[in-house]
Amino acid sequence: MKHTEDELIAAAAEVRERAYAPYSNFKVGAAVETEDGKIYTGCNVESASDGLTVCGERVAIWKGISRGETKFSRVAVVVDTEELTPPCGVCRQIIWEFCGDVPVILSNLHGKSETVQMSELLPRAFDSKFLK
Repeated sequence: MKHTEDELIAAAAEVRERAYAPYSNFKVGAAVETEDGKIYTGCNVESASDGLTVCGERVAIWKGISRGETKFSRVAVVVDTEELTPPCGVCRQIIWEFCGDVPVILSNLHGKSETVQMSELLPRAFDSKFLK
């Protein structure tokens, strides 16, 4: 069963509340939807050693991968900012690697949202075709 955009945003907003962000106080929630309609969520988890921090988008994708999912159809990212905030560069690469050119829904806690294609966020992406 496919979910509405609002349902995907709600799942990301809900998991955002569980983010562990004591250093930046920048909480992120993400949700990925599989082609058959399952939703996997993730939130950012910070570490005192900043390089060990993990973003919500990667947590959500890796949860799906760990459950055997390989085909994702959409991603939603929710943050508490006025300006809609796209995924960081590392997450853009991971989204491209595991989801491809999917729609990415950017949303905030003020009801604003915008959908952009992954290819807009990461033009000329590096992927496995270059490794052959």
